[in-house]
Amino acid sequence: MPVINSIAAQAGELAHWRRDLHRWPEIGHDCHQTARFVAARLRDFGADDIREGLAGTGIVALIHGHEAGPAIGLRADMDALPMAEETGLDHASLVPGAMHGCGHDGHTIMLLGAARYLAETRNFAGTAALIFQPAEEEGTGAAGMLASGVFEDLGLREIYALHNYPGMAVGQFETTRGPIMAAVDTFEIHVDGQGGHGAKPHETADPVIAACAIVQALQTIVSRNVHTLDKVVLSVTQIHSGSADNVIPSHAWINGTVRSFDRDVQALVRRRMAEVVAGQAASFGVTARLDYVPGEPAAINDPDCAVFAAHVAAEVGEAQIREAPEMWGEDFSHFLDRIPGAFVFVGNGDSAALHHPRYDFNDEAAPYGASFLARLIEEALPLRG
Repeated sequence: MPVINSIAAQAGELAHWRRDLHRWPEIGHDCHQTARFVAARLRDFGADDIREGLAGTGIVALIHGHEAGPAIGLRADMDALPMAEETGLDHASLVPGAMHGCGHDGHTIMLLGAARYLAETRNFAGTAALIFQPAEEEGTGAAGMLASGVFEDLGLREIYALHNYPGMAVGQFETTRGPIMAAVDTFEIHVDGQGGHGAKPHETADPVIAACAIVQALQTIVSRNVHTLDKVVLSVTQIHSGSADNVIPSHAWINGTVRSFDRDVQALVRRRMAEVVAGQAASFGVTARLDYVPGEPAAINDPDCAVFAAHVAAEVGEAQIREAPEMWGEDFSHFLDRIPGAFVFVGNGDSAALHHPRYDFNDEAAPYGASFLARLIEEALPLRG
């Protein structure tokens, strides 16, 4: 079964909506204009219940089918990134320093396309809970919506979300039977020594040398402490120290990220980092403090839900179960921690990479994503009559 005809017929309108959202990107929880647009469309469609202001600007809309039954959740993220756009497109961002560089404008429109179809047909037994979420990029939106308590009376049986994937053909879908995206932790290391003249290093306790040794030693954790079959990334992304060529500073600062899938492995990495930092600091006569901040957990698909999602996707386009997860993070993991479900990638064609200043969502992908989300509801909640 291909793209739904009525959704395909509205592709031009979906593209118009998406490009309008793209011009006015909003960051974090402050998706006020986007939320107003979404709520207005949902009212136009005849959604049965629209709950607004969740986690700041989040929305949950309920559409009931022709028969009673359980509730299935569909989630789209709405927020943009704090970056400048360089596409030069007619619909490029008009907000300085903000850009839909990850395609959340497209995700929002795909769920709106599904919402209109579901409200018109209601060819299912139960409730479609449509979740429009802010602050995915900050990693706080999903947890904030869950904390609002809005889902407690819904009793969601399952929950699904999708994300566009540059380089994958339009109309193609991929998912996994288990982990699909990693837990995202961040760390800072503060190294304190004793500064002095660059010509007299023997009179100092040099934090720069210690920081370099710490960075090198951290790389041995993945290669020597973690089992070779466990997937872990430990990346140092920033080192800052000093202010002049002839001054040995008193302080150095290191920053980075850890990505993992298994909580025991995550704990091992954190413990070994603390030991490495303390040991290297002692060997250079400085002090150092590790500040390790756990972020969103790994996004782990329910195997049965993933197989079902792939089955539905194969009816709309082409679908496959992939074996390798991505090391990206995704705060949809907070939903998957509580509710069985699956996260699915949908092809964005030959576009720039996510988070690139020349990225743009491919509007040709919208009918595929909208049809997939609508079919999920119809097939998960079939009419009994």
